[in-house]
Amino acid sequence: MIDTWTYICASAELLPGEMKTAFDEVTGAGIVVFNLDGDLHALEDMCSHEEFELSAGGFDAASGTVECVLHGAKFDVRDGRALCAPAYTPVAKFAVKREGDGVWARDDRD
Repeated sequence: MIDTWTYICASAELLPGEMKTAFDEVTGAGIVVFNLDGDLHALEDMCSHEEFELSAGGFDAASGTVECVLHGAKFDVRDGRALCAPAYTPVAKFAVKREGDGVWARDDRD
């Protein structure tokens, strides 16, 4: 497992109902972090249906979902599972933490 954390933003820049993106320079993955009622969740910033950034879509904090603007696939931001067609495969979930005044995420895939 890679033990390199990627800085996403200052904690104050990611308020409930907001999302922020970053690029993991070690693994090359895009990361999108969601603040869902004060809890942070991180996913790979890539729709599992077709290669397109999830962060371009809408984050619905009321339902805890993000929708890909390309074809309307929705994913649960808490665990990355696909909620409707055309996506059937989950999006990779990443570790996320608050440390100091920052938000950090890590791509744990092998």
